[in-house]
Amino acid sequence: MIILIGSQKGGCGKSTTAVNISAELAGRGCDVVLVDADRQSTANNWTMDRASNEALAKVHCVQKYDNIRDTLIDLNSRYEYVVVDAAGRDSRELRTGMTAAHILVVPFRPSQPDLDTLPNMQEIITQAKDLNPDLIVFGLITMAPTNPIIHEEKDTRECLADYPEIKLLHTMICDRKCYRDAMSDGLGVVEMNNPKAKAEIKNILKEIL
Repeated sequence: MIILIGSQKGGCGKSTTAVNISAELAGRGCDVVLVDADRQSTANNWTMDRASNEALAKVHCVQKYDNIRDTLIDLNSRYEYVVVDAAGRDSRELRTGMTAAHILVVPFRPSQPDLDTLPNMQEIITQAKDLNPDLIVFGLITMAPTNPIIHEEKDTRECLADYPEIKLLHTMICDRKCYRDAMSDGLGVVEMNNPKAKAEIKNILKEIL
């Protein structure tokens, strides 16, 4: 199965989402390859840090840019799960990845600049579905404030009602320091002692799989 993590907005937690999904799947004993299709190489750097700890479940990594369709199809024949971290913009990697993926997860922060990218994102998804009609698309709120006084999440959920191509997940990723700590050590939050963060990643996979 090919799970593509893609957005038109940088800084929305795209790579964080991709590596944590990969870590959780690997921890379940699944054969996972993480495709780093973002030239910033965040996902690849994470797997290199992870590889230095032999106690962690293995996550393979491949870097591929430009047209990634054929690479994803080939990897899908050899791995149980192919998780793709696409560049945070309207990129060739994002568009070609959509034509091969089974699932697209669109992460975005509950902020107006992120929401402003959704009309064009929905248009790209519609075009991709002309070539890949079975593509399933989920929206994922990331970096959500943990302060209950802030109502950004509610406003964001109401906004997403205008974009029927993007099914908003009930689970969201909150702005927690443990996500940043995990990235620097090649870990997933499921491998750390933060039950709320662990539950977020596990519940995301329950919803999309």
